[in-house]
Amino acid sequence: MARPRNKILLPGSRIGVLGGGQLGRMFAQVAHRFGYHVRIFSNEDDSPASQVTAQSLQRSLEDPQAIEEFAKSVDVITLEFENIPLVAIQRAASITPVRPGELVLATAQNRIVEKSTLSSAGFPVTPFRAIDDVASLQAAGAELGWDLILKTANWGYDGKGQRSVHSESEAIDALALLGPKNVIAEKRIAFTDEVSMLVARSVQGEIKTFPLIQNTHVRHILDLSVCPVPDRLTSLCAEAESIAIGIAENLGLIGLLCVEFFVADGKLLINEIAPRPHNSGHLTIEACKTSQFEQQLRAVVGLPLGSTAIRSPAAMVNLMGDIWNLGEPDWESICAVPEATLHLYGKATPRVGRKMGHLTVLGQTSEQAAAHAIELRRKIIRSGGQLFPTME
Repeated sequence: MARPRNKILLPGSRIGVLGGGQLGRMFAQVAHRFGYHVRIFSNEDDSPASQVTAQSLQRSLEDPQAIEEFAKSVDVITLEFENIPLVAIQRAASITPVRPGELVLATAQNRIVEKSTLSSAGFPVTPFRAIDDVASLQAAGAELGWDLILKTANWGYDGKGQRSVHSESEAIDALALLGPKNVIAEKRIAFTDEVSMLVARSVQGEIKTFPLIQNTHVRHILDLSVCPVPDRLTSLCAEAESIAIGIAENLGLIGLLCVEFFVADGKLLINEIAPRPHNSGHLTIEACKTSQFEQQLRAVVGLPLGSTAIRSPAAMVNLMGDIWNLGEPDWESICAVPEATLHLYGKATPRVGRKMGHLTVLGQTSEQAAAHAIELRRKIIRSGGQLFPTME
């Protein structure tokens, strides 16, 4: 028998998290502070999330018996990544509430569905076309131009599963690698900025957004986030909030969702959505009265949503495996700075391009915090080490 869907789950209740990465780790740490019991479902041994909770199940998401066992052992399920087989969500949801649910995940998991759903609802998205053969690719190029980004519709992240193309021949070669079916062609946007907004919607339908965040990517991976945004972007805050709230309501979100935008010609275009805590929102732990992880918790258990007011301007830089190339970084230099907070994810093996942790720095302004964060990250690299370029 399925459990009740709309009651408030008080501290002491059991929360299941699908996924064992760093987002689940930080969520579990907050949930424990509130007195909830967290159980992690992960296919990874010694996952970052399982390191901070006494209960974890290491099984495959393709294992229906494991999913049923997990669902029966908790009072509600949330997630820390969206690439979860929908059949697993359906099976778990037949036993206990899953937040966010199937509609949100089905939309966010497929770029074609995502863009089509948002566009049909009137939200501004980057121009796109669904591709399933060379003919449809040629038609997309004729309509959108040949400065395109081809992406697999499913399972891509941090630049994986995509190719930039500038001609028909390049596009046909890329399609052979990525497809030929279930591929999306997106017009390359000449954007001036990238920004994101987090929105939470609770079981009771209460909605709150976080302040707009400005982001800088390097090699398709988030490198730097700052909040509040520079003055030249503040005029976009109300529109971004309206769009984020509209998407949350349209999809019936229960939980947390991030909307990533391009800013082009002074206007917002949705790049993609992520129905979970987001890398750009890590700075909310120190910068806001309620972090994105606490807001996720409040939303899925039915507690009133917390204040998202800014405590202090802040900047976050990712700490990638690159900085370990000459040994353990100089953590002492960060720990000596009162404005800086270090977060490491417990991953044993650093690799180039792997997110090992992040650093958040508070400041009088977000620009000052960003400069300080970049400087501190550079200082922790042992002499002679290399770091991929960033905004400096």
